[in-house]
Parts: sequence; structure tokens; C-alpha cells
Amino acid sequence: MRHILILSCLFGFISPSSASATNLDYSGAMTGVSGLNSMPNARHYKEGTITGGISTLDPYLHTYLGIQLAEPLFINVRQTAEISNINDDARRLYPGLDLKLRLFEENKYRPEISLGLQSAIGHKRMAGEYIAFSKRYKKFDFTAGLGWGRYGSANHFKNPLKSISNHFDKARPLDGEMPNTPNNWFTGEHIGLFAGLEYFTPINGLSIKADYGADRYIAEQNAFNFKKPAPWSIGVNYAPTNWLDAALALQGTDKIMGRLSFKSIPSKWPFTNTRREKAPILYPARASNGSASKIFVEAHKDGTLLYDVEKHNAQIYSSLDLSPHETTPYQIKNAAIHISNNAGKTPETFSIRPSIYNLKGPRITINRRDIEKTLAHKQGSANEIWANARFEADNNANGPTSALTRSQFKLDHFRLILDNQFSLAEEDSGALYRSALLGRLEGPSYRGFLHSGASLRLNIADNLERLTEIRPLSTLPVRSDVDQFAEKRVAIDRAYLSFTHSFNPELHMHLTGGYLEEMYGGLGGEILYRPFGKRFAFGADAWLARKRDPETFLNTGYTYDGLLTGHINGWYDFPDRDLTLQARFGRYLAEDFGATLSLQKGFENGAKLEGFVTVSNDADFDLFGGTTHAYHGVRLSLPLGSVRYVPSGSELRISAAPFGRDIGQSLDAPIKLYDTTEALSYDHIARYWKDMTP
Repeated sequence: MRHILILSCLFGFISPSSASATNLDYSGAMTGVSGLNSMPNARHYKEGTITGGISTLDPYLHTYLGIQLAEPLFINVRQTAEISNINDDARRLYPGLDLKLRLFEENKYRPEISLGLQSAIGHKRMAGEYIAFSKRYKKFDFTAGLGWGRYGSANHFKNPLKSISNHFDKARPLDGEMPNTPNNWFTGEHIGLFAGLEYFTPINGLSIKADYGADRYIAEQNAFNFKKPAPWSIGVNYAPTNWLDAALALQGTDKIMGRLSFKSIPSKWPFTNTRREKAPILYPARASNGSASKIFVEAHKDGTLLYDVEKHNAQIYSSLDLSPHETTPYQIKNAAIHISNNAGKTPETFSIRPSIYNLKGPRITINRRDIEKTLAHKQGSANEIWANARFEADNNANGPTSALTRSQFKLDHFRLILDNQFSLAEEDSGALYRSALLGRLEGPSYRGFLHSGASLRLNIADNLERLTEIRPLSTLPVRSDVDQFAEKRVAIDRAYLSFTHSFNPELHMHLTGGYLEEMYGGLGGEILYRPFGKRFAFGADAWLARKRDPETFLNTGYTYDGLLTGHINGWYDFPDRDLTLQARFGRYLAEDFGATLSLQKGFENGAKLEGFVTVSNDADFDLFGGTTHAYHGVRLSLPLGSVRYVPSGSELRISAAPFGRDIGQSLDAPIKLYDTTEALSYDHIARYWKDMTP
């Protein structure tokens, strides 16, 4: 309940005010996915929506946190507790990761079709798969579907997938201590049929739901003589605001389902990475005299870090050191204003090469007249500047160098990170949480090729004290000793030195050593090939890591010998979505081998959502004797840099993932080249090019 109260306060604070919600918004079912009362439908939330909530229907209490990562994909982290009275302690816990994937959008003749997996990875008790069909007619939304596992326990039909492969005909266990895995998906001799509808009333935000399910509570009847409810239900859903809705339904004539849900979209939250200062003014008339030295001095007065400024023929060449907390086009605009104001009458083009943490981007050449027309005379547009701009991502576009180079030392930035971790997906301990405040300093940089960083961690609160009492501690723990790290009130989180280098604007590398993250130190590096203007990238990283000792002063000591970890990485950016798919394969910190898939959604205000799943060849054990080869979770990063008195780049981090797991654990490297070079990418520059204008 603690986390639901936190979620309610958070969603209430960050959601835009609204007198009422539109009655065309779809709401959640009992377990968090969009649906009717206890049955799912084929609908999805709006892209980027975060949902959280709590629901109850005897004999279970469900808590969940879900993310609509993309228009067709919803991920839900759920904890189900076996409990008949909310005032009692849970008898058992059944965590799971739920997925819903849209196969086809609705059109005039075809319904929306979605495939779903409840406890795709998780406990078998709640596991079930389904294909749902939903069709809208005026104020009615009709749903029908086929279910497997828990959703097919009514045994209405033979499993049609048996004709494809004998694999789908094998016996389907509806309970057991071994986790549900892809080997169980869509199996079983029989399937079930479910159906229902939602009627959107003339009262804004109020709808009526009715469904007929195929869940016959077989596992519960076998386990504790549970009296199953009738398969039908009818109830109401009411959304008084666009971020809150509540539901109440009768399940048969003797049981009541209740649900309280919160939802919001980060792009609507009133936060950004930084408080944007007033941009410099571009003078309408060109100065009669100008020089590279004057450009350098005036730009630095304003905090625009221009270097290598050189006038060559009718062109000004320069390098621009980017702030990681502001968009690249906005910083290029400010640089172009300073160049134009102080260059004199003759240069007609400005060639600017952006760089970040000593990594080089493409050379961007823009016409001076386009800048003057747009910013000084208010007669142009960002599109006109873009049409005549040139982007050169090769070493032949370096331009001349000059004596006006970067200073020997530059202190980059201090920021705060409020790190909140919690887990709904624990079988042996219920909801776990941990909160910490990190003070992080990036810099100084030295002569354009060394970069450094450090951070202190203040552990604020947690409930991990019983973690090692209920789980055996590994001989060589990877993350299972997280409770010992949480006990230390103050510790060094990171302290590292990094050599960064770009062979060209498409090929980057770094070598980094020191205290790399809270639990590990060591030495390693990464190489990244990211072609400019392409949607793919790939690279590799390798680390010789050593476990830090939580019993030493500020966690500065080490425990055992080093281990080698590393991965081959690939990325793909989906067009027009700010959505990135990452795949990685390699050796994890427990010296296990496996693969990770993650999907990250970005927003224009700097917020980020991520869902990930890792599958390993080793297994973790739980209190009930079960094992799992998977590690999964969701993460949210919310920028706080625009909040008064908070440093630019500060953020609130919320992650929902199991605590204390050893398999599938990656090193949290202080520099991640793909994230760092995002500001130099074509996609970033094109998406935020509108910042070239006021």
C-alpha cells in the first residue's frame, strides 16, 4: 500500500489539471492491462502512458505498474497476493511480467486484434495467454477472445494450435513452483472463450462494463477448496480526472471486484532537463569589424563553449562543447548568434562541429543569411535554415585549427539524482523498496581527451534488512548483498577517470577505470559504430570488474578477485517514435551467459521510459524451491532540472525490478556511448531543429 500511496501522490502532482476525462479513454481490467472487469480486451493506452494501481477480487490482491512503451506494446509488472481480507497478511505471492501486443489496428471492417501474455515470465498460478478482438460501435465497445492457461480453464474448445505442432498439445500445469516460461505459452489440450462489452454513458468519464470469462479457478480449488465465483460480472468504471479512475463490479452474485488506477503520460509533465535561459540577441546590422578572438570571448561570457574558432575565406569554423542537458540545435543557435554578432561583415557560412565529453559529432554548416532572416528580421523559419544546412560526418570536414582551443581544465556539471527502486515481483518477501540521493559531478575534462566523474550516495530509506534472512546469500554475491550496501548511510557511488576519443564522427570509444558503480570497480571500455543518418548502431564493451566491499570505509575496499564481463550490443531507432530497441548478448557479472532485450521510449521534455528482460543460462532460486532464468523490469527517468533551486540535469529515477538477483546482472558503466552520442545523432538534431527559432 505504501507504494500505491506514493504513486497516487506522484501522478496527482505531475498530471495536468482537468475537470473531467474524456469518455473515449479506455480503462484497465483487474490486473492492470486495458480491459473490462476481470477480462482483457484488445485495446491499448496512449503511447507513453504509465499506469499504476491496486485491485482486489477474492482470493487475490493485485498491485501493478505498467508502461505503454509503444503504440502496439504494453508491459506490466504485477504482484498478486493470495489474500481474502485486505487487513490480513498475504499467504502467498505470485509475481509476474505481463505483455500485450497489438497485431492489427481497428478499421471499418476489422476489429482491433491483440495478443496478450499474463505472467509471460512469472508464477504459473496466474499465467495465461489470450487473443482478444475488440470492435467499436458508437458508444459500445465489444470484445471477444480465446484464452489459454488460466484464461482457458473453462475448456470450451480443443486447442486449435495442436494442428500446427504437438508442442501445443502437451499438458498445461496451472500451478507449481517452477516459473512460467515460453515453453508453456499457448499449450494445453483445451482453450476457453471470453466475451464482454463496455458502454460509454453520456456522463463524462463513466462507463458500464460486463464480461463473461473462461477462468474457472482450477488451481485455487485444488489448493484450498476455494469456492469459484460465477463466470459473469457487471460493473462501473468512473474517471473523475484524466489521471485517475476507479471501478466496482459484481462477480456473480457473491463476490465484489474493486480497482483504483492511476495513469499519466510523461510528455505532459511540467518538467525539463534545465531552466532555459534567455537566448542572446542577434543584431540586425553586421558589425564592421570582427575576429575569431572576439567570437571566442563573447561566447564564453554567455556560457556558450566555442573553441577552435578560425576564419577561413568566407567561412567561420568552430567547435562547440555541448551541455548534456540542453538540445543540440538550441546550443547551435546560440553559437551561431555569437558568431554572427562578432564575425564582421564578410563570412557568409558558419561551420560548427558539436562535441560532448570529447566525442565529436558531424560538422554542421549553416548560412548566415538564413540565421539573420529568421532570428533578426523574423521573416524566416527553422525549416528554411534546415533546407540550406549541410551535415558532414567525415574526417575530411575537420576545418583548420587555431590557438583558441579549449582550456586546460573545465568543470562540467553538478546534478542531483533521487533514485527510487522497488519491486512488486518478489515471491518470498512482498514489496521491497530502496531510496537514495546521489550528488554527481561530471568533470573536469583535461585537454580534450580525459574525462572524469564522481558521485556520493546518501541512502535514505529501505526495507531490505530481512533479505538475507529469507534468501541464502551466494558464496560470491553479485547483487544479492544489496541490503549490506543499503545499510551504509553515506558511500562513494562512483569515482572514475575516462579516456574518450572519436576516430571519426561515426566511430567512438572510451577506456574507463575506477569505482564504476555502487557495487563494482575496475577497468574496461566500449567501442561504438553509429553511422550518421542511419537508424542502426552496434558496438561492444568489456570490463575487468571487482566487487566492492560494503564493510569498508565508504565502500572503498574490494572483496574477491576480478571477473571478466562484456557484451556485443546493437540498437535500432524506430522512425518518428523516439523509440529505441537494444539487443545485447554476452557474459554477465555472475559469469553467466545470456541476452537482454530492452525498449526505451523518450519524450521531448527529457523523460525516458524503459522496459527490459534478460534471459540467462544460469538460474536464481527463490524461497519456495522454484528457479528462474529471467530478470526483468521497467524504469522511468523524470527530469527535474527546471525546478527552482535544483541543478540542471537533476532527475527522479524510479525502477521496478526484482531485488538481490545474481543472474543476468550487467555492470552499470558510468559512460554509455550510445546515450552520450545521442546529442550528436541525426535523429536528435532533426527532432529538435525547431529549437533553432525562439
